[in-house]
Amino acid sequence: MAFLGIDSSLTGRRWIGPDAALERRAEGLAQQAALPLPVARVLAERAVEPAEAAGFLTPRLRDLLPDPLLLRDMGAAAERLVQAAVAGQRIAIFADYDVDGGSSAALLIDWLHQMGRQATLYIPDRIDEGYGPNVPAMEALAQGHDLIVCVDCGTLSHDALAAAQGCDVVVLDHHLGGETLPPALAVVNPNRADEDGSLGHLCAAGVVFLTLVQAGRLLRARGLPEPDLMAMMDLVALATVADVAPLVGVNRAFVRQGLAVMARRQRIGLVALSDVARLDGPPAAFHLGFLLGPRINAGGRVGRADLGALCLSCRDPHQAADLARQLDDLNRDRRAIEAAVRLEALAQVEARGSAQLSWAAGAGWHPGVVGIVAARVKEATDLPSVVIGVEGGIGKGSARSVPGVDLGRAIQRLAREGLLLKGGGHEMAAGLTVEEAKIAPAMERLAELIGRDLAGRSATRDLRISGLLEGSGATPQMYRMLEDAGPYGQAAPAPRFAFADQLIDSAATMGDRHLRLSFRSPGAPALEAVAWGAMDGPLGPGLIGAKGRRFHLAGKLELSTWGGRERLRLRLDDAAAV
Repeated sequence: MAFLGIDSSLTGRRWIGPDAALERRAEGLAQQAALPLPVARVLAERAVEPAEAAGFLTPRLRDLLPDPLLLRDMGAAAERLVQAAVAGQRIAIFADYDVDGGSSAALLIDWLHQMGRQATLYIPDRIDEGYGPNVPAMEALAQGHDLIVCVDCGTLSHDALAAAQGCDVVVLDHHLGGETLPPALAVVNPNRADEDGSLGHLCAAGVVFLTLVQAGRLLRARGLPEPDLMAMMDLVALATVADVAPLVGVNRAFVRQGLAVMARRQRIGLVALSDVARLDGPPAAFHLGFLLGPRINAGGRVGRADLGALCLSCRDPHQAADLARQLDDLNRDRRAIEAAVRLEALAQVEARGSAQLSWAAGAGWHPGVVGIVAARVKEATDLPSVVIGVEGGIGKGSARSVPGVDLGRAIQRLAREGLLLKGGGHEMAAGLTVEEAKIAPAMERLAELIGRDLAGRSATRDLRISGLLEGSGATPQMYRMLEDAGPYGQAAPAPRFAFADQLIDSAATMGDRHLRLSFRSPGAPALEAVAWGAMDGPLGPGLIGAKGRRFHLAGKLELSTWGGRERLRLRLDDAAAV
């Protein structure tokens, strides 16, 4: 039965509330653990038992951190890193150009700095070199270094790693592995084919952090001072959220602890980025994913690939401010390029009308924005999406998936079948290179491969509602209690509440694409709601003339800070006329 009787909202979705069994569990949790019902509902959705509630609301790293040695090759990797640092050997860090790669590189640079050592940073150019280690770069690095550490890449780079003659190579990665491992001293990757997958939710920075934990054990055993790993948690949190890693298990503790570290404003590069992003107040997971992450990524997308990692590892405030300004400028450029490609891609997707896969390809589309456009297409269609830029007969693309569809594994299979020149990634995101003539058959085959996973998803685009919330219950105090049940993100969605029978006091556009409105229920103060990008779809036009009318509203609570003042508002997802 539809929640509040809404079978078709302004966005054409049916609202689905908690079932009777979940509601009973939530009520039991609320009574036994002395929790407000909205908070108890979140815990019930996560299958938290009453005795576990206190621990879940205060996740501690020491309770959730796995033994690093559970990962294969961890002992050899940590031992080689410590050996190189203690002996003062020449170390190079080869990193991916995204937030996870930049954060992973910055973690190692920070750790080595505390050990009194420096490292050479190498991040490939997205257009000229592409993703991951390549033969010329590895040959050159091997000539001048004793150890190369590949972070957030390298698991599938057999030829490139073989080219590093006379130099040890350690891979710290999380992307899906193949049937064989590359020639390296150690390949630490929870998604290797011979791992059990229990730590497969880690991003690369999480793998690097575990490596540094094991390195700390080795230093302690030798009676040597250890770098302060807890001060590095901000980088692990940033990468975990920005790389859309599932916020379960130790990842919850990584993000919670990392946000607390970040709030101290001690990392010069993150402070500079927060300032240019106008982050006024304590950071939340939302800020990592939507304010800081895109700016760090901008260098790798449309500018210098190493800018993000350099900013994150910078120790000079003036240099950090300059790097942050460059990244902010590049992010504006990226948005303009993205907007043009997004419109073309969505037009192709709509014309194609596939019910399994949304894909688009275009000549001259900048390879630095195809990933984020794929994410926008996925959001618009609720389907796995692939966007490909074509240049010189070769297409370079990015893919983004929906829960329940392992796109990375399917794309790896396409590569094995010869439809792609190369491809790989993880469950929710992947990259590929394909001959232009094979794009259509490759996408047809990809739709076929993911069809079984899609068959298990709901045939309708239901909007999940966690429950009703009264206007009087939407307070900063309630928001903070709900945040204790977080952080929210991949595999741990933020609770979405319905506000029933609300009077719309005002509705106006913000810029060209966004909507702001004020609403209230009888006897409660007015609340503000913001719907990002609402004017691009049916939600904005459906509400823009709604002043004085009554609607059911659904969205997520968020606390904004401006000029030192806190203000609770609703991030509006949907609405339905009463």
